[in-house]
Amino acid sequence: MAIDSEILAPEFLEISSEQRLNIILALNAEKSNLSNMARRLDATAAEVHRNFSRLQKAGFVRKDSDGNYELTLYGKIICTQIPTFSFMIKNKKYFESHDFMDIPTKYIQRIGALANSKMITGYVKVMEEWENIYKNSKEYIYNILIEIPYNESLLKILESKLENKTRISSIFSEDVIVSKERRDLLSRFNFSKFVKSGTLERKMMKNVKIAMVLNENEAGLSFPTNEGEPDMSKMLCGSDKSFHEWCFDFFNESWKSATAFQESKIT
Repeated sequence: MAIDSEILAPEFLEISSEQRLNIILALNAEKSNLSNMARRLDATAAEVHRNFSRLQKAGFVRKDSDGNYELTLYGKIICTQIPTFSFMIKNKKYFESHDFMDIPTKYIQRIGALANSKMITGYVKVMEEWENIYKNSKEYIYNILIEIPYNESLLKILESKLENKTRISSIFSEDVIVSKERRDLLSRFNFSKFVKSGTLERKMMKNVKIAMVLNENEAGLSFPTNEGEPDMSKMLCGSDKSFHEWCFDFFNESWKSATAFQESKIT
């Protein structure tokens, strides 16, 4: 799609001012008159009035019959795009070495939904957060697994959750990395009964790059490196509603396209 930069550039200029951007974000939450906005921004009334007028002329805001300023539809739509910039700016360093352009376009278009997540760095800390999401689950645990750090403590948590009817659905990469102790550990836990009851579901996918875990309230995900290699040393996580919804939708779409689980493909 062709983009007319001659039209676009002046619009970016209007919100390039920190105060004008703060005005737009404040009005996105609620209407405001001039004096209240000046107090909120710790600015002079004359300064705020000048920026109100500029935004009004540009079509971002309008004045209602009570003298309050509010966003126009145009202004509201622009506000919905700000989280995308916020997310990418906050994680600019991370995305110098990581990529997500292989995922479906609709999830790239919704990438701003991840804006209120936090970054955890370090494999040990990532695994601790992953385990916490398991522990905090009550209704379900959804996984997209590119690496399985099996240990007795983790399997005990999963067994306990399954005993309490927490549903666990996992998508395994066909190239999943597993610990050497996997077979010995699994022989000590009878997960087959949960597979038969449908409480534990497993599927597989080729070329899995994104690792993901979520319960009904929290989620975490890790993007691959620029070389397309999975990276579990960093993870975005959080309980923000939009972030969780993005992960939930991504998992469910992946689940629909995944194939039957084959133990023989896990080495």
